[in-house]
Amino acid sequence: MIPILDLTRQYSALKADLESALLEVAESGQYVLGKYVERFEKEIAAYLGVKHAIGCANGSDALYIAMEALGIRAGDEVITTPFTFVATSEAVNRAGASPVFADIDPVTFNIDVSKIEAKITPRTKAILPVHLYGQPADMDALMTLAKKHNLSVVEDCAQSIGATFGKQMTGAIGTIGCFSFFPTKNLGAMGDGGLLTTNDDALAEKLKMIRVHGSKQRYLHEIFGINSRLDAMQAAVLSVKLPHLDSWADGRRAVAKRYDELLKPLVDAGLIETPVVGKNRTAVFHQYTIRIKGATGKWRDEVQAKLKDAGVMAMIYYPIPQYNQPTHAHLGCKASDYPQTERTCAEVLSLPMFPELTAAEQQQVADALSGILVKQPVKA
Repeated sequence: MIPILDLTRQYSALKADLESALLEVAESGQYVLGKYVERFEKEIAAYLGVKHAIGCANGSDALYIAMEALGIRAGDEVITTPFTFVATSEAVNRAGASPVFADIDPVTFNIDVSKIEAKITPRTKAILPVHLYGQPADMDALMTLAKKHNLSVVEDCAQSIGATFGKQMTGAIGTIGCFSFFPTKNLGAMGDGGLLTTNDDALAEKLKMIRVHGSKQRYLHEIFGINSRLDAMQAAVLSVKLPHLDSWADGRRAVAKRYDELLKPLVDAGLIETPVVGKNRTAVFHQYTIRIKGATGKWRDEVQAKLKDAGVMAMIYYPIPQYNQPTHAHLGCKASDYPQTERTCAEVLSLPMFPELTAAEQQQVADALSGILVKQPVKA
């Protein structure tokens, strides 16, 4: 079976360095925050080109801490994409505010900036773009709009570490950047981990305080916070992996290019669409996501099942738009207001993607997909 991701191959290549780093932390007796976390924060800040990088427990907390630091509260609104993992909109809800959804760009799958301005009200406090599948949203247009309306921008970079828009990396463009180091991410820990980035000194101090119960002096709590500290073991693992991140991104782009070539006959036949990287940006291909053209969700699900029968794992990110989640039923969103999201949720399918994926494995994926789509009509 060709997996969607195989972390054992990465571990095998770094085994000695990872085990040495973990043993060093174990022997130090310092397991939460401390020197290993501080070292990683400096390394990742330099890599991303930001003044401040603040480690936290996970990517979901990073988003929530960002909301808290910006003072987003009950009655406020944050504009975001409906085509994302629940953690994005969940962070807005955790802060007591309401997510407001704008439809997506059908090419990049990211929020369509042209749809945002009509959603802005006096209650709007921030825009929360997601750099989905490792491709940056249109940050030039988004930052121009945010400046016009005096709005903060929180970048959800969970899938995009190392991706660039113009000359800047994602997480270095908006007011705050939020990252996840869940093991499946392009830079993954051996457990949970997250990061916040900013170029604002005062905001950085607030972010640091919120992650440790709103305190910068022990037993003195100036603001409300939470317990969301990055542990030293995960920081040590991330320090070992960070120098390899760019080469892994190059590997992912090579895998994507090979898929493009192998799947071109299916594209030419009008059966699928393959990823397109937008102008003025580089993608890091956290996922390689195709569209099964003209499909309904049921047929796309059948294609996924048939691929599994052929020895290929594929995943659907994401089958249910956020406005259709039970947690957001009270918002009263109408599916007809989000035609691109509706179409995309029914058509997308992510193929195996990781730097160590071999050409032979990709050929097997392409042959299996071709066998399914060419021999059977699309069930619209």
